[in-house]
This record gives sequence, structure tokens and C-alpha cells, in this order.
Amino acid sequence: MSVLARWTAPRRIEATCALDIERSFDSFHAYAVPVDVEINPGDVVRLQQAPAPVGPGEHMTGECRITVQRAGPIMQAWTRAISVFFLTSLYEVGFEAKEIP
Repeated sequence: MSVLARWTAPRRIEATCALDIERSFDSFHAYAVPVDVEINPGDVVRLQQAPAPVGPGEHMTGECRITVQRAGPIMQAWTRAISVFFLTSLYEVGFEAKEIP
């Protein structure tokens, strides 16, 4: 995206989002994948209507509307810079062998 396009692009975009929510023994996840919209660093994505709660052992798929609030160039640069530090903090997570008595 060019610099001029970043400055003149709309700040809020309405779009559709594909939902995939599962709460079971095999998987516990909630995915909201925007359709035909690129999400950039620093952008805020909000679901307009939250789906109904999913009970234990259930799996739900569907669509909903989202609002994407675009980040400006300064917020995008800040998000890219600070994300390196958050990513490296994940490297410190490790697993130690548990001794069995």
C-alpha cells in the first residue's frame, strides 16, 4: 500500500467475518477470520454482534459483521517495533522434565 493510500484510506471499514467456535474435549478455540479485508498491525477489529454462547461439546460456524478501525502510520510503526519484544518473551517459556519418585 502506498503512503498516499495510507493517509487517504477510510479509518473505519464494515466487513463480514467467518466464525468458527468449538468447545469440546478435542479442541477449545474461537476463530474470527475477516473476509476480503486485510488486517494490518495496530488495527482494531470489533464484532458487531457477539454470537450465542457455545455449550460444552458443541461446535458452531457462521458469519457476522465486523468493524475494522485502521491504525495510522505512527501506530503501525509502533506496533511493528514493540511486537519483536513480545515475541521474544515467548522464547523464555520452557518445559522441564518432572522427576517421578
